Amino acid sequence: MIEHQLRISAADKESLFKLVQSGPVPPEDHAGPRNERGRDDLSDSELLDAYSQAVIRVVEAVSPAVIGLAVSEGDRGGSGSGFLVTSDGFGLTNSHVVGSHARLMATTADGDRLDVRVIGDDPATDLALIRLAASDLPFAPLGNSDALRVGQLLVAMGSPLGFQSTVSTGIVSALNRTMRGEEGRLIENIIQHSAPLNPGNSGGPLVDSRGRVVGVNTAIIAMAQGLGFAVPANTARWVIGELLSHGRVRRLHLGIMATLVPLPRRLMIGLDLLNDRAIEVVTVEPGGSAARAGVKPGDLIVALGGRLLNNIDDLHRVLSGNGSDRHLALSVVRAGQQLELDVDLGP
Repeated sequence: MIEHQLRISAADKESLFKLVQSGPVPPEDHAGPRNERGRDDLSDSELLDAYSQAVIRVVEAVSPAVIGLAVSEGDRGGSGSGFLVTSDGFGLTNSHVVGSHARLMATTADGDRLDVRVIGDDPATDLALIRLAASDLPFAPLGNSDALRVGQLLVAMGSPLGFQSTVSTGIVSALNRTMRGEEGRLIENIIQHSAPLNPGNSGGPLVDSRGRVVGVNTAIIAMAQGLGFAVPANTARWVIGELLSHGRVRRLHLGIMATLVPLPRRLMIGLDLLNDRAIEVVTVEPGGSAARAGVKPGDLIVALGGRLLNNIDDLHRVLSGNGSDRHLALSVVRAGQQLELDVDLGP
């Protein structure tokens, strides 16, 4: 991965900040379809027509904002999908689609080919912010992924295997899944859905029946059917804000390298520990949060912020979900004794 420098004009920043600060589009009434007599008992043909019309409306509204992406440096490299979130060319795709490339080529729904610049990417959420070399473009609004419900209709769009403007439908199969990103960190709150996806769908939008983007398609499971995954729109909105404000996504970190080890039974019994495993500190980053708190190589971390840590993922979850609180209690075992250290996670 390479770091892409953020060079955005004040007007451009204002446009994207409006997107981030506006918050998710509020959910609308999800009452079931009713016929002209006000009854809920629609016939099968009426239900099928309502379903078809809902999909058609979504496709007509959102597909102009969907783009195909390919590496513009010769014929080597992969391809994927993306979509525009502002009229002046800013869009979203997957980090694994842009890879280490600073520039890509986009194909719009009208067949136009435009240069694409990578503004910033975040492998930890598999999201990247891009910009097309054009303006006055159609775009798709980000919705509120927190309002999704299992069973809700979804439409996936993209360019699988190079077939531009491909549409598939499905439902929300499950919410709050986790999956591992390229850097090994867990991506939380993943949307699992049943809309068929194929290679090249990565980075395309997942849209609800109101035409609002609720997720960014990110992964499929090979040799499986109806198992697609998307990063929530609310996560995407946060990533955009971080990239705009700081040129990268900031995350709390302790400043250590560590490994997972089993706790000796004598320590578990002697210190009345509920863990059967601990995070052993291998190295401590000079000047980092852990170093300032007095953490030393060889320490066994058993809890952070009052939460037991049984693996590295538990540590990431505490750091990712900590919000604005920069001070946490860190519980470590050192030389057979349990110590409580105050960690300041600020810069």
